[in-house]
Amino acid sequence: MAVTELWLVRHGESVANVAATQAEIDGLTVIPIDIRDADVPLSQTGRDQAAALGAWWESNRAAVDVCWVSPYERARETLAIARGAAAEDPATVVDERLRDRELGILDLLTRRGVAELHPEEAERRRHLGKFYHRPPGGESWADVALRLRSFLRDGLAADHTSALIVAHDAVVMLLLYLLLPLDEARLLEFAASHTVLNASVTHLVRNGSAWEIVEFSDVSHLQVEGAPVTVHPGSPDVEPE
Repeated sequence: MAVTELWLVRHGESVANVAATQAEIDGLTVIPIDIRDADVPLSQTGRDQAAALGAWWESNRAAVDVCWVSPYERARETLAIARGAAAEDPATVVDERLRDRELGILDLLTRRGVAELHPEEAERRRHLGKFYHRPPGGESWADVALRLRSFLRDGLAADHTSALIVAHDAVVMLLLYLLLPLDEARLLEFAASHTVLNASVTHLVRNGSAWEIVEFSDVSHLQVEGAPVTVHPGSPDVEPE
């Protein structure tokens, strides 16, 4: 067997999402949060979103053979809350290749912070483009795509026909880049006009060798359950300009 149906979920709103947005509004250079990225938890709104995702899970759990999740706390917390008492069925596999993109020296910097503290990196990004720019100590989108190729090679050949992946906005975008597939220009065009919302579900199916999007960044479950729909600007090196 091989996987022919995928649901891609972005984690619920995190405390770092909230802090980053406020830092941009306040014109700060550094996002004031003293938590390792892997340990950042959900905000209360994020927990409400994850609970609302539980309604989607109850309607779709019978169709999911396996759950793959990023090792980062905000992704694992989202899945755990959504699944509730059904946490053992189906199996959950934590895979570090699904972690969020690493930003190196630009981590925790706002747009103003990058421009003021590392103007040379801002210029390098303008020259190389968002897809290939790798901050010192961090990853480019191409680097993330490389580890996701490894994940897909293993995962899509596993003994399952359907899977749920709970991860991060960059991971969702780059899975689409690999599966549809897209080239650099089409990916950047898509990313500039499409946002992976917190606790959203993106649904893909495979017909023969081709993958197709059934729904992108669906948040109807949040609206039905009365949970907030949140949009946060990300790192200046991640979000579309």
